[in-house]
Amino acid sequence: MDKWLWAARLFKTRALAVDAIKGGKVKINGQAIKPSREVKEGDVIQVQIEQLHKVVQVMLVIHNRVPAKQLKEVYADLTPAEEYERIDFMRAYKAEYRDRGAGRPTKKERRQIERLKEEL
Repeated sequence: MDKWLWAARLFKTRALAVDAIKGGKVKINGQAIKPSREVKEGDVIQVQIEQLHKVVQVMLVIHNRVPAKQLKEVYADLTPAEEYERIDFMRAYKAEYRDRGAGRPTKKERRQIERLKEEL
């Protein structure tokens, strides 16, 4: 499993894939797995990569890393569009921006910023 996740370019290294699997961030058909589990065509894999909850269906079992252009043949991305929109929204508001010369936020403004971040 860890090798397939790495070969399908879901993780940068096999070590990161193993850590994610052991941490319970990778599931097949809703069940937690071990790094040594065999991947089968048709398996639905849920992977949590940082804040993104990605869902993919295995279309081809591979053992070697493939070019990014060939990923369409390896798995089908079933992740809802709302998930990608949520991530884009979070990235847009992750960095705080204040106009030059506005100074530090007041205590009230800081609390509003913290509440907004908690909602994301």
